[in-house]
Amino acid sequence: MNKMFKMIFMITLIMGTMISISSYTWFGTWMGLEINLLSFIPLLKKKNELYSSESSIKYFLIQAMASSIFLFSVIIIMMTNNLISDIIFINKFMLMTINSSLLLKMGAAPFHFWFIEIIEGMNWINSLILLTWQKIAPLMLLSYTLKMNNFIIIIILFCTLIGSLGGLNQTSLRKIMAFSSINHLGWMISSFLENEMIWMIYFFIYSFINLSIITMLNFFNIFYLKQMFLFLNKNLLIKFILMLNLMSLGGLPPFLGFLPKWLIIQQLSSNYITLLIFMIMMTLITLIFYLRIMYTSLMIMHSQMNYNLMSNNFIKNNKILYLYSFFSINGLILITILFNLY
Repeated sequence: MNKMFKMIFMITLIMGTMISISSYTWFGTWMGLEINLLSFIPLLKKKNELYSSESSIKYFLIQAMASSIFLFSVIIIMMTNNLISDIIFINKFMLMTINSSLLLKMGAAPFHFWFIEIIEGMNWINSLILLTWQKIAPLMLLSYTLKMNNFIIIIILFCTLIGSLGGLNQTSLRKIMAFSSINHLGWMISSFLENEMIWMIYFFIYSFINLSIITMLNFFNIFYLKQMFLFLNKNLLIKFILMLNLMSLGGLPPFLGFLPKWLIIQQLSSNYITLLIFMIMMTLITLIFYLRIMYTSLMIMHSQMNYNLMSNNFIKNNKILYLYSFFSINGLILITILFNLY
C-alpha cells in the first residue's frame, strides 16, 4: 500500500512538471507548479519522524509564498498592459519579480536559506528529487523570461560564491550536496547569457552523476562525514568509485562532469571573461570539500588489505550502479572518441 501511495504521487509530481513546462499560458504554468508542490509534500512526510514533518511544513510555506509572488506578478503585468504608459519599466520590474520567485522555488542564492535546512530532514531519495527533478520547471521558465544580463550576472555571482564557501565547514553530506547544487545552479544560469540550450546538457549530466553518488550513499545509509570515514576504510573498490564520482561532480577533467563546464567556458570566453575566471575559481574551492570527503580514500593503509575489495551485497543488488559510475567517470573520454569517429 505504501509503495502504491508513493507511485501515485510520483506520477502526479512528474505530470505537474510537464504541465508547467508545456503550458501556453501563465495560469497553466502556475497550475503545474502547484500540482508538483502538492505531490512532493506527501513524499516528504514519514511516520513518527519529526524532521520529515518539519521539512514538509517548511517546504510548503516557502513554495506557497513563491507561487503567490509568481501569480501576483503575472496578474499585475496583465492588468497594467492597457493602463500604464511606461509599460517597459513595469514589465521589467515584474519580470524580475517573477524570476526571483522562480529562483526562490529552486533554492538558488541569495534565496537559498530554506534549501539547506529542508534537505537536512530528508532521506536520500527525496534529496535526489529535490536536487534534480524539482529544478526542471523553474529552470525552464527562467530560460523563457530571464533576459536582463545584469540581473543574471548578480545571481551567478551569488550562486557560485555561496555554493563554494558554504560547503567548506559542513559535516553533513546532504548539506554539502545542497551547497554543491547551488554552485552548479550558477553555472546553469550562466548559460542563459549566450546559449539557452546548454543548461539542458549541464542539467542532464549533473543529474546523472548525482544519481550515481546518492544511490551509493543511500544503500550504505551514510549521512555524515564521520560515517563515511569509518565505513569506506573497509571497502576499497566502493571508496575508489565514490571518490572518482565526486571528482566528476566537481568538474575535474577528464571526468564527465567537466564536459558541461567546458561547453559553458567556450561560450562565455569571448564576452564574459572576468565572470568566467571568478566562476572557475569558486569551482576550485568546491573541489576542496569534495577532496575532504574522500581524504581517507587517498590514504590506503596496510591494515585495509585484510578486507575484501568488494561488498558482495552491494554488487548483487546494484549492478547497474557500476554502469552509472563507469559513464560518470569515463563519459568525457567516450564522447571524445565518438566525435572523432563521426
